[in-house]
Amino acid sequence: MPQPKYRKIAVLGYRSVGKSSLTIQFVEGQFVDSYDPTIENTFNKMVSVNGQDFNLQLVDTAGQDEYSIFPQSHSMDIHGYVLVYSVTSMKSFEVVQVLHDKLLDMVGKIQVPTVLVGNKKDLHMERVIKPEEGKKLADSWGAAFMESSTYFCSTHVCFLYTVEVFKRIILEMEKVDGNAPSEEKKCAVM
Repeated sequence: MPQPKYRKIAVLGYRSVGKSSLTIQFVEGQFVDSYDPTIENTFNKMVSVNGQDFNLQLVDTAGQDEYSIFPQSHSMDIHGYVLVYSVTSMKSFEVVQVLHDKLLDMVGKIQVPTVLVGNKKDLHMERVIKPEEGKKLADSWGAAFMESSTYFCSTHVCFLYTVEVFKRIILEMEKVDGNAPSEEKKCAVM
């Protein structure tokens, strides 16, 4: 059995878009309904994707805005990025674009393993960003795109959304490493 691969993933986005909810839903399998602004938290989780175990370290960052100085710690030793916006907030969509630009400037690359996540897709009546807009932005970055909801839970649907987000960033990181597995295999959360 091969050794688990260590991967560090930063979860970035504007404040109140659901970064912590996404991360905690994935790590602990529960929805956090109280909002307490995050300074920065780190979580660890073992997962298996396509028969390979991964020891993930997830960095749940403080909410950023377009004027935030991009912390160097968010670019050092990070293997992949989950950039989150809320489908109910044009501001968060604009900020995630600025964050992506700052990220590329900081790491000095034209592309990094990234998944763009439109969160809060359960809030249909408040939606201001269409899925096509998120997909178009992700495509322009060469990134993967998904929509998610950490709130809407019926028969573990919400947990599956979050598992898919983190499975996808693993696959994006593996692609960069030249280990692109076939998409048909399964992900197991441990």
